[in-house]
Amino acid sequence: MRHAIPHLKVRREFLHVAKGASVARPGVVVQARRSNAANSASAPRAGFTASRKVGNAVVRNRCKRRLRAAVQELLLLYGQPGWDYVFIARAGTVRRRWQALLDDVRTALISVPQKSPRRGKARG
Repeated sequence: MRHAIPHLKVRREFLHVAKGASVARPGVVVQARRSNAANSASAPRAGFTASRKVGNAVVRNRCKRRLRAAVQELLLLYGQPGWDYVFIARAGTVRRRWQALLDDVRTALISVPQKSPRRGKARG
């Protein structure tokens, strides 16, 4: 039986993760950041997005379904507890071979926590 992966649901959560580290692969871009959630030892959470650059609504939804399936298999194995991840579809996500997409997600999950977070403009 598969365990349900907790999802990011509101824009504020996606924006929080966007300020963290990011890794790009041919089939996916993965952003990661330590969660703001109260329980830092909780299972990793995931969010999925695809911009209009990826294609029409049918293509975007297919990309997100493929990413959700890949993340369902890999996030609990390679994701860090207490971290939030956003998986962003790329133009090649829909045509990428399944094994290649799995490899993209796996290598991104392994390398993203090792990267330093993005430095944004100072606000004030």
